[in-house]
Amino acid sequence: MTGVFDHPWLSGLFADDEIAALWSAEAQLSSMLAFESAWSRHGHLAGLWSEAEGQSAADAITSVQIEPEELSDGTAQDGVCVPALVRLLKERTGATAIHKGATSQDVIDTATVLSLERSLDLIGGRLERLDLDLSELESRFGEKPLMGRTRMQAAMPITVADRVQTWRLPLASHRERLEQLRPRAALVQIGGAAGDRAALGEGAEAICHAVAADLGLSATPRSWHAMRDGIAEAGSLMSLITGTLGKMGQDICLMAQQGIDEIRMDGGGGSSAMPHKQNPVLAELLVTLARFNAVQVSGLHQAMIHEQERSGAAWTLEWMILPQMVQATGRALAVASALTTQIVDIGSPDPLS
Repeated sequence: MTGVFDHPWLSGLFADDEIAALWSAEAQLSSMLAFESAWSRHGHLAGLWSEAEGQSAADAITSVQIEPEELSDGTAQDGVCVPALVRLLKERTGATAIHKGATSQDVIDTATVLSLERSLDLIGGRLERLDLDLSELESRFGEKPLMGRTRMQAAMPITVADRVQTWRLPLASHRERLEQLRPRAALVQIGGAAGDRAALGEGAEAICHAVAADLGLSATPRSWHAMRDGIAEAGSLMSLITGTLGKMGQDICLMAQQGIDEIRMDGGGGSSAMPHKQNPVLAELLVTLARFNAVQVSGLHQAMIHEQERSGAAWTLEWMILPQMVQATGRALAVASALTTQIVDIGSPDPLS
């Protein structure tokens, strides 16, 4: 069985094709090749080869054809795909001005960051879209009465706007957090064998800035091989976003209960045994995705614990967790917007009358 995000039928519920494309093997390979090309192009700044040799290699890398499956055996052997990738690049380009002075983690981390950075753009747009959707919902129904409930018990009458604002207002904070995250996460990784850039000599800063500029990322004063707070913060933000959406989903599930009937929706899920039912499938999915991310984020915090200058165990744990968290977040945002279109009416007819 594959994971739910790419399962033959479970993907109908969980998959987000746009986010998945950004984290696909093809996208990751393309990003690794972009790093290697930029590294070759600017290697002369650190005296690794001549400018002409580097440019020739960079040009060759941009046109080389490598299939993701070709890296499988090498990854099984070496624990990372980069040694196999470098061997193939040298074989197929005939160039030697390739990879020297870099390490596998530089390539993989930078490729990961490129997928993350592009995902943040998409997530930011979806946060904005959802804010507009909820604002429109508030405009339509905001003045209608609704029973306020504390600890799931009837309390005092409120308005629909009061309830919807608890779903909508955190979105602005999440967009702000997203922009604050970028300078701490959208970083090129350049450290070399032990993370100290020793092989780059006095040209370390120059090559770091040049490669970062080529890839649209920020340079750093030193590598972050064993400092994973930016990745953990990205995962934490994913969980915060889905947590907000999970609260929205949980509210809608409770409001849709028969006997409560505070919300009316079209397009709910059917039942094989009870055809009269319309299950709040999308609202339930928001709760599921929120709980999924809440569990996964602890793994990224575990992955911050590196031994000395690099950990294989902690590092590879990120590969298993971060892409799924980002996909869950993208899917939750798309689902939340879709859910707003299913709402036909909100509000109790006459609380406490």
